Amino acid sequence: MTYVDGFLAPVPAKNREAYHALCQKAAAKFKAHGALSYVECWEDDVPDGKVTSFNMAVKKEEGGAVVFSWVVWPSKDIRNAAWGALMNDPEMNEMPFDGSRMIYGGFDLFFSENGPVAMTGETG
Repeated sequence: MTYVDGFLAPVPAKNREAYHALCQKAAAKFKAHGALSYVECWEDDVPDGKVTSFNMAVKKEEGGAVVFSWVVWPSKDIRNAAWGALMNDPEMNEMPFDGSRMIYGGFDLFFSENGPVAMTGETG
């Protein structure tokens, strides 16, 4: 079953090039470990919220930007094996942003306009 890791992170705008370099390394490593795709999006139209927002969620600071990212895996098992290896890779720990404010999680693919998706997870 297709599995997706999602990420939301604050990145200082001055570190955009360093973050791009990290993305290039990460893309090669994710693909080598079985990822189907990897996408990074740099904020363009991210408004402040009154109750909640992307900016509030990552405690974005002055001069920062929100990055929205995801990795698509063929299965949760492949994802788990990949992350086991990637977490021990020193290059994956060189982050040009405050990782303590990153939000991440794993998700079962629930719907895709590209075709049917088998339901495997329980709703809560």
